[in-house]
Amino acid sequence: MKIEIRGAEKLSFREKQVVVLKEMGRSTEEIARTLKISASTIATLYNRARSKGYEVVIVLPGDTLALFNGEGDKNEEPG
Repeated sequence: MKIEIRGAEKLSFREKQVVVLKEMGRSTEEIARTLKISASTIATLYNRARSKGYEVVIVLPGDTLALFNGEGDKNEEPG
């Protein structure tokens, strides 16, 4: 599994840091402690990043979903 942040080139360095930590499930308080900045600054950076339209995409290899190993839906007809 791979996680991509599309549109990351539009974000500042600090915005990228906040976005990555938020997308990893970290709380605002945890991020504030990690980056040594206030919770209100975290909120500002995150809102600014969201307004720039970044998108988080999870890329899964085909075998993760059992699409190519012959174990698909048994009710499907061969095509």
